[in-house]
Amino acid sequence: MNGLLLALQFFTILPIRKELPLGRKEVTAMYVALPFVGAAIGLFMYALCFLLLDYSSMGTLLTAVLIVLSSIVLTGGLHLDGWADTSDAFFSYRDRDKRLEILADPRLGAFGTMGLVLLIILKVALFNELLLREAMSLALFIGIPFLARASMTLYFSTTSPAKNEGLAHFFKEKLQTKNVVGIAVGASALGLIGIGLLVQSFWMPIIFVIVLCVAMLLYRTWSLKHFGGVTGDLAGAFVEGMEAVLWLVVLLSL
Repeated sequence: MNGLLLALQFFTILPIRKELPLGRKEVTAMYVALPFVGAAIGLFMYALCFLLLDYSSMGTLLTAVLIVLSSIVLTGGLHLDGWADTSDAFFSYRDRDKRLEILADPRLGAFGTMGLVLLIILKVALFNELLLREAMSLALFIGIPFLARASMTLYFSTTSPAKNEGLAHFFKEKLQTKNVVGIAVGASALGLIGIGLLVQSFWMPIIFVIVLCVAMLLYRTWSLKHFGGVTGDLAGAFVEGMEAVLWLVVLLSL
């Protein structure tokens, strides 16, 4: 239970006003619970989509904007902040130490702003296209945020920290890697099977597996090369990018 509360406390805006322990058991449980928190966010997004389209005269474009906005609000913009900081750091074309300094800088730069704008436009466009084609389903709304976070926990738990300080380093020190990897892989497999059955597609889960594995390996290699490991910002950027990629896969598979 503490793991779920920690996941809600750190990764959503829900006001969990309780001092919770941060031992190995609790931090491990937090990362195990994180994909399920993503699934709950996806469920809320689907409910909002359903209400706006079926019980109002709102069009698909404005509905898409509000769906994207709801995900940002529910996460407190945490992952989006990681995307912006990562954009600023990488496109600075500085050395590794300077990039890590930029990641830690709370100020938003030009590349971070451009990265934010482009990502939000992409997500709105993807949702609008899928709504126009009536291709949105509860399974995808729940499954994609779940899979994005499950693969992020695999990336985070199997990549060395870029710095010997900070929250990401603290969590890495506490994490029981084998437990997180085993549960994330098992839960992802069940989730993929569920998506395949609910959307009645044999190929979509297979394509998702290939995309998730390739994206995670490429991103892990890229993180090690340019930053020396994983940070909280890089993990947040992974979630945002992976969600966009999976929705794009859905659109291209129609």
